[in-house]
Amino acid sequence: MLDGVPLIVPILLTAIVLVAGFFDAIPPNMIGGLAVITSLGMLLGPLGNRLPVISKIGGGALVCLMVPSILVYFGAVNDNTLAAATALMKEANFLYFVICTLVVGSILGMHRTTMLRGLMKVFPPLIIGTISAVTVGVGVAMVFGYSFERALFYIVVPIIGGGIGEGIIPLSSAYSGALGGTAETYMAQLIPAAVIGNVVAIVLAGLLRRLGDRRPALDGGGLLVKPKPGDPKPGDAPVDGESRSDAVDAAASITPAAAPAGPNVAIGVLTICTLFVLGTLAEPVLHLPAPVLVIVFSVIAKVLNIFPASVEDGARAVYGVVSKHFVYPTMIGLGMLYIPLANVVSVLSVGYVVTCAAVVVTMALSGFFVGKKLGMFPVDASLVTVCHSGLGGTGDVAILSASNRMVMMPFAQISTRIGGVTTVISAASLIHFFA
Repeated sequence: MLDGVPLIVPILLTAIVLVAGFFDAIPPNMIGGLAVITSLGMLLGPLGNRLPVISKIGGGALVCLMVPSILVYFGAVNDNTLAAATALMKEANFLYFVICTLVVGSILGMHRTTMLRGLMKVFPPLIIGTISAVTVGVGVAMVFGYSFERALFYIVVPIIGGGIGEGIIPLSSAYSGALGGTAETYMAQLIPAAVIGNVVAIVLAGLLRRLGDRRPALDGGGLLVKPKPGDPKPGDAPVDGESRSDAVDAAASITPAAAPAGPNVAIGVLTICTLFVLGTLAEPVLHLPAPVLVIVFSVIAKVLNIFPASVEDGARAVYGVVSKHFVYPTMIGLGMLYIPLANVVSVLSVGYVVTCAAVVVTMALSGFFVGKKLGMFPVDASLVTVCHSGLGGTGDVAILSASNRMVMMPFAQISTRIGGVTTVISAASLIHFFA
């Protein structure tokens, strides 16, 4: 059985999709893309969670991200299958829908006090972690013979730059403008570090989850800040008009019993999509990326209690479906289209990999110890901080999936987006001194 479904059913359905791909019969649209990623995600995700060793260092998240990437690298995925996945993931931008759902649903599912306390404390570990990671990363790279310039701009910065779309692409344009040459040339040099850093971050997320299981006192299970006496607990009744769940039980509470008449999923989808549209509308005015503005608008709506409980229930219902059933399929698409192994293989060396790992490990350790000092749950603080070294939204989904912390997506997005934008602006300004 697989989540209550006889295993033979998803196997047969997946076989049909793969056969259709062999005959170039998968429609290159949203339906075809969903068929590809959902079929493989339903099988590879649970498989990764059951494999020895792999299950303890990222499990299904690692398998769903890397296996498709490896298959594409060896040419085992044909153009028809890739076209269907591309239509969904890139043209229809399914990734942003997933991220916005996780952000809006988790924010509207938190208690206001829990959310605001976490937002206020997320920045010190992020700032200290970034400074420490840059220092250690450059130092380790120089030990292996890399120049300061090469270490900083081509290894460390791409890892903490916020992903490919928001980090690598603007960085490559900035490097091209300052140093000459084409942006594509620089992009090929920047992507490998970002990919290796993301894989290391996923492995660390799996290890942090195991640490939390063994040392419950260090683990908030999705809460960043340790609760104070009198704070709401999971399952408490609404307080001052708040929704019924907090960060810990946001996903678990999304069941038919959460609302006798059943949540209105349509209003949930409308709420999530409208907040993203509003972010897109405000982007040229406020000069912030739309995903960041989705967080801002969601927080404002929660703090001011703008949405009635029925709307929050709807958003959390969509969150529950996506976080439980569509994270592994999403990572199948990400592995196929966003993890170019050819670039990684071309620069692999012991020094290169060790440097990338040093950046991410330093970020994680800084988040752990700084978070602990500030009264945060160290495991959760470390996970949010390490998201700064992931592949943008792609990395956030994979890291939080490996650690079973999807409810922390708003904090992860702050770490990734704000940390990434700051890194890109700083690097683009400094690169001119090396022209």
